[in-house]
Amino acid sequence: MDGQTVSFTLTALPGMPLVQTGDNLVTLILEAVQRTDLTLQTGDVLVVTSKIVSKAEGRIVDLQTVTPSAEALQLAEETHKDSRVVELILQESQSISRKAPHVLIVQHRLGFISANAGIDQSNVGGGQDRVLLLPKDPDASAQAIRAGICDENGADIGVVISDSHGRPFRLGTVGVAIGVAGLPSLLDLRGQHDLFGRELQISMQGYADMVASSAQLIGGEGAEGLPVVLIRGLNFPPVDGAAHDVYRAPEQDLYR
Repeated sequence: MDGQTVSFTLTALPGMPLVQTGDNLVTLILEAVQRTDLTLQTGDVLVVTSKIVSKAEGRIVDLQTVTPSAEALQLAEETHKDSRVVELILQESQSISRKAPHVLIVQHRLGFISANAGIDQSNVGGGQDRVLLLPKDPDASAQAIRAGICDENGADIGVVISDSHGRPFRLGTVGVAIGVAGLPSLLDLRGQHDLFGRELQISMQGYADMVASSAQLIGGEGAEGLPVVLIRGLNFPPVDGAAHDVYRAPEQDLYR
């Protein structure tokens, strides 16, 4: 390994339109790739924000259609949140992890811990009463995009559906993988050796999360309009992982 140069490239695909319900993401992504000097190749990874997946899948809710339950009304009073949003959070969650004024941390129905069950109002058009839920099944969404790309141009790629999550005890959000297809979610490094020959005993990499977070560096979260990032040059084993591979079992969780 001495002297070896290791590198990979990230390219935010230009010209992605504002996605609408029913849009074909595979078509939009391939059109965006054509606007670059690149052609998708086997081994490439596409990181796609959950926001455009949700929009394409029609996961937009008008708050005027939501009737809060008694539980939602009580939680809204405790947290100073819109009771209609709280009702949607409850519908999208398995349990409440923490609550405080302006804060509602839950275990999402998909298994991860997140603020407000990932429900978002940023970059959602149509007025202040429209909110966006996370995709129904992000792993299936990732698989569908991967299969569509392969059908269209034959490239066997990896796909990560990314979302922004906060972290306990640390400020700021990072990109995480909530949907994965065509690459490992976890890399188990146990059994490998360090520079001094010691065998790694517990090392496991959250590989798909690292991929998602690297893409967020250039994709952004605001008005950048760059929801798809192409990563080329990664070297990963041919493992078809899933996002749920990384969720820690409750009996192993020391904080909940």
